[in-house]
Amino acid sequence: MSRRLRVNPIACEGHGLCAELLPELIRLDDWGYPIIEPTEVAPELLGLARRAVDACPTLALLIEEIPTRDG
Repeated sequence: MSRRLRVNPIACEGHGLCAELLPELIRLDDWGYPIIEPTEVAPELLGLARRAVDACPTLALLIEEIPTRDG
């Protein structure tokens, strides 16, 4: 199972906390809204990704599980 971050742009209010907690995968645009790298969350970053998801004040950040072709 592969995991990717996804943001709900309607729910996001641009607090920027996610980018502070996970700068390896999230950067902010000029207005403070997250831009998420379109890559799989590496296993070593999964704990930090979960922390960023849990810290989102508007619950706009999600970890999406994507089934692999093998399973």
